[in-house]
Amino acid sequence: MSEPASTSTALAHAAPDSFILTAGTVVTMDAQLPRASAVAVAAGKIVAVGTLAECLEVVPGAPVIDSGAPVLMPGFIDPHSHPFLSGLATQLPALSIAPWKAPTWSEVLSIFSQAMAEHDADVPLLFNGFDALLHGRPAPTATDLDDIFGDRVAVVVDNSGHACSFTSALIRSRGWDATPPADPVGGSFARDADGALTGISFEIPANTAVLGPVMQQLGGSPLGSAAEYYALMARAGITSTSDMTFSTDLAPAYEALAAMPSSPLRVSLWEVSTATDPGAAATFDAGEERLVKQGVKLWTDGSPWIGNIATSFPYLASDATRRAGLDPATAGGPSAMNYSRAQVDATLDACAPLGWQMSFHANGDLAIDFALDAYERALAQHGLLGTDHRWRIEHAGAGRRDQFERAARLGVHVSLAPFQYYYWGDLLDGQMFAPEQGARWQAFADAVEAGVVVSLHNDGSVSPPSPILNVQTAVTRRTSSGRIHAPKQAISVDAALRAHTIDAARALHREHLVGSISVGKLADFVELGADPYEVPPRYLDERVKVLGTWVGGARVDLPEFLAAAHASDPAPHAHHSVRGLTGHGC
Repeated sequence: MSEPASTSTALAHAAPDSFILTAGTVVTMDAQLPRASAVAVAAGKIVAVGTLAECLEVVPGAPVIDSGAPVLMPGFIDPHSHPFLSGLATQLPALSIAPWKAPTWSEVLSIFSQAMAEHDADVPLLFNGFDALLHGRPAPTATDLDDIFGDRVAVVVDNSGHACSFTSALIRSRGWDATPPADPVGGSFARDADGALTGISFEIPANTAVLGPVMQQLGGSPLGSAAEYYALMARAGITSTSDMTFSTDLAPAYEALAAMPSSPLRVSLWEVSTATDPGAAATFDAGEERLVKQGVKLWTDGSPWIGNIATSFPYLASDATRRAGLDPATAGGPSAMNYSRAQVDATLDACAPLGWQMSFHANGDLAIDFALDAYERALAQHGLLGTDHRWRIEHAGAGRRDQFERAARLGVHVSLAPFQYYYWGDLLDGQMFAPEQGARWQAFADAVEAGVVVSLHNDGSVSPPSPILNVQTAVTRRTSSGRIHAPKQAISVDAALRAHTIDAARALHREHLVGSISVGKLADFVELGADPYEVPPRYLDERVKVLGTWVGGARVDLPEFLAAAHASDPAPHAHHSVRGLTGHGC
């Protein structure tokens, strides 16, 4: 056996072709070898896992790099995100007022005041992240915003991406005060009794009409903004993710980001079902290990926070729903479905024979039943029952035990959304819905115990990337206030970590490449400051800090990546800017 050639962590950024990486402990997420102390890497892949001596037997004479990290784990995986468009929605020139940055309306007002002080009066102001429920007030109208911004153009985008509020100055600048625009197909404007605009638009076509000229005037670098969101995900320990609203026009942007030095993410792509040909094949110069089209995405219903999810139970008439403008007489119910069965069946029948992994956004219990009914028919029709198809349901906020059991029988994977419970859980239980439904929202234990393959996600930009906080939430059932609802729906630390590593890899059909530290897989790691199995669960987010990530056997250098992105030519990708604020979907 060769003696180890000691190497400092400084070489990690330019690691040799073959090397051995050590840490205080290596948590592999591989049941065959749960713990190790060293990992041997060659040509970007893992070639040995075990003790330092065992790794040296495989790569004799290889330099040893001490990561200096107390813990090395497989890089976290967020299996449901929108990384490119999230960058456009949350990074400059947009200014964030999201509830995790500005939890109260008074804090939002402070951000408004600061922006007015820092920008010339002829520069439009653009804010993203308003949430009526969490900010405790209805969406602002033009009159409300005029009281704040006076005679300047300002736009406030809802955190859901489904609505925008704007000032009278914007209305006048477009001539809409004299000639109000007609409602576009698939969108609408709020109006008074005389048909004049009141300063709120709904859905992508109308929001685009509001935002287009504003984004054009603000300029900015779409690739730079997207890269900032990539970096945000990397700082959270994520090395693999997805775009669940991919369309082919985004391909050049994703190729450009993948080609940049020290690019921190691998991305699996689900094309939107509304595309001209969602079942068309796609190949990428970056190669399938970096970019791969994996499936096709549909939406059965919408967002709980704006009242358009399909539920069998009503929204409550409460102070919270009244402040948010949610009317129990119209919110929720079967009318919130986005498709007819005939439309869904046609999409599934077109895509299933091509081998695509189907994905359904479904929050309400009626939406979940709808998705499972459609899946079961299509799986039987195309001979896929009992196969490893891994069709998916996303979010499943109101999911019940019997629905998860049915999903398991059908081989359907479920990706749950801890952020829904963490940020909105106190409102869900008794303010938005009766405790029978609201307390158990995001029923982690029911899903795991039903035998379904569960993953966890953040749905950027609907919530910030935070795998460790997701794990803490699933294990403790503590909301952002510290309150606990339906504690029996908590799961173990191991189950929650699997849902952001190996089981999340399974959700992406990528467990042969990522998700555990195992021989033959890509050398994608996250360095942690503490062992998540040893920290009391309620303190996971506070004490388990991400120290860095590795992708393909190289430690990610975010300054290098960001410098390249911000130096790139923005012109080829400028047309994406508006969609980032109106089309990130969920």
